[in-house]
Amino acid sequence: MRIHTGDFVLVISGKDKGKTGTVLRVLGDRLVVSDVNMRTRHVRKTTQGPGQRLKYEASIAASNVMVMDAKTKKPTRIGVRLDEKGRKMRIAKVSGEVLVQGKVRAKKGPKAAPLKAQEGKVGKEGKEGEVQQVAGPERKPFWKRLSFGAEAVQEGEEPKGQVTDHSVPAETRIPESFSHGRGS
Repeated sequence: MRIHTGDFVLVISGKDKGKTGTVLRVLGDRLVVSDVNMRTRHVRKTTQGPGQRLKYEASIAASNVMVMDAKTKKPTRIGVRLDEKGRKMRIAKVSGEVLVQGKVRAKKGPKAAPLKAQEGKVGKEGKEGEVQQVAGPERKPFWKRLSFGAEAVQEGEEPKGQVTDHSVPAETRIPESFSHGRGS
């Protein structure tokens, strides 16, 4: 295939017809193009993190895109020409210019990082392209919830991690005169 990673392409058919983007990955006869054929993956909440909606680019057929000519800014077909050393070079059929392979920038942040919702607004409604996250209550580390050690003494709290008296009050005890009669 003559389309390479980093090429600037125009989608010529399908639901995203008219959109442009750079080729992120080449997968055989399919391409992953930035901001084209966007899909949403719903990730269930876990104990490690909240639930979220992840947007990602799905692949499209290579026949549905055309490379944009850098000189004329028009879609073009790709030809091959040999240079003076006998190496193959890709050329744009429209202008005859050599196509230079672009570089793909890595996306910022971790791959499955939760995306923040708008300030304080978490709901079902949202604008297109907006990713919302359902945030849970703020959690403290378990040793702070147990409140023991120097921090608990400074805060003046009663330690929760130590055993307290859980005996039955005298008025609700069963009198010892009742005997079950076993073992005597």
